[in-house]
Amino acid sequence: MRDLRALYRRLREEHGPVAPVLLHDDVPIWVVLGHAENLHMVRTPSQFTRDSRIWTPLVDGRVKPDHPLMPHFAWQPVCSYAEGEEHLRLRGAVTSAVATIDPRRLRRHIGRATQRLVNRFCERGRAELVDQFAEHLPMAVMCEILGMPEEYNDRIVQAARDMLKGTETAIASNEYVMDCLRRLTARRRAEPADDFTSHLIADPARLSDDEVGAHLRVVLIASYEATANLLANTIRRVLTDPGFRAQLNGGQMTVPQAVEQSLWDEPPFSTILGYFAKEDTELGGRRIRRGDGLLLGIAPANVDPRVRPDLPADMQGNRSHLAFSGGPHECPGQDIGRAIADVGVDKLLMRLPDLQLDCPEEELRWTESMASQHLVELPVRFSPRPQQDVTSQPSHTPMPLPQQRAAWDISTVRAFAAPSGPEHTPAAGTPRPRPPAASAPWPRTMPVPSTLLEPPPVREAPAGAGAAGARDRPAGVWQRFLRWWRGE
Repeated sequence: MRDLRALYRRLREEHGPVAPVLLHDDVPIWVVLGHAENLHMVRTPSQFTRDSRIWTPLVDGRVKPDHPLMPHFAWQPVCSYAEGEEHLRLRGAVTSAVATIDPRRLRRHIGRATQRLVNRFCERGRAELVDQFAEHLPMAVMCEILGMPEEYNDRIVQAARDMLKGTETAIASNEYVMDCLRRLTARRRAEPADDFTSHLIADPARLSDDEVGAHLRVVLIASYEATANLLANTIRRVLTDPGFRAQLNGGQMTVPQAVEQSLWDEPPFSTILGYFAKEDTELGGRRIRRGDGLLLGIAPANVDPRVRPDLPADMQGNRSHLAFSGGPHECPGQDIGRAIADVGVDKLLMRLPDLQLDCPEEELRWTESMASQHLVELPVRFSPRPQQDVTSQPSHTPMPLPQQRAAWDISTVRAFAAPSGPEHTPAAGTPRPRPPAASAPWPRTMPVPSTLLEPPPVREAPAGAGAAGARDRPAGVWQRFLRWWRGE
């Protein structure tokens, strides 16, 4: 991780906000390091596209079909690579399906999935939070969102991790995932339900089965990888940065703010490959030729000195990072990723408040690539805790009414509402009762003298007494309370 940061810093010092680099097999490409330059690139579809079929090294054969990065830039029939009307059609279907997800229901499911995972290791006092938590929670939640909770298990988690690593078994792992998604598509075509897949199929865009399967794969894998990294990075920061944890414990920072800070400092994806120039243009002082490829530099843009001159300063309340890209291809499911990280980290720390790193920080290791840094493992220790029931449903049974009090309880002066009517109006100039000063003791309950609760004696006014007889009547409850308050 430090090597990549050092590389980006050196490239910025030598070349400025846009630097030339070489990919595998000496394939040339530009890496965009500046925050403003990246924003311009992703927000200007008239100049830059995600359609790799115009990339010059691919057109002239310098990029072979077996190039190790081919899965990252090979064109696919999904909204991420589409433009114009086709992009609007596909992206609109995905966005509409995402909009049907109930945020409250989603957060409840994330909470229950978190508790189930913590139940697996809470009694042991030790755990490895990458393998046992960060890599499982996003998959459990995404399988529920897509409508295939029965497919969530260790096998699909391992397949997702394997296909992203590019191992010898990556093709077989990809086929396993796609088989799950094809079966899901066929099932939801026949039996629609209230889930993402059903809404995607039913959208007026009328996606084909291949288009549905391709988009489900993008949504599942991209969300899984990004959120697994975000969870691991945020938890590690809490465990290794005393100031960060102190802000959380002291209330100066909320968990969502901690997650947002992590998106600035350690975005789930370092770079995204790629964007391609549709015409000759200029970016960051560099002459970009038609067909040139560019890397969206998320991590270097987030530490651009022009937007973060004081790097250690927190970025609370600022969401202008590029962790979810931007422009027409900005991640449509970013709020789902945030919710998984917010609720997951919060519930984990509530269940295991004394969570501590179980190895020296220097021993933590990452698998590093051009696209991301993935924490290999995060061993922790804590006081063993009992398992919790995660199957109970919220109760709608009304709470029992409290027993009726025998006497009044007075907590504030506002509890005494002056009775209406002319006979209860204090005389002109009579001071209203005021609460004591903030420094004076104020008991939560103050007994009212029984004389105030006794009904006043009823006396008949003599005939013809008129107003004079009315003035002889005993004072009402309000006047008697004022006299008691003043000590008369």
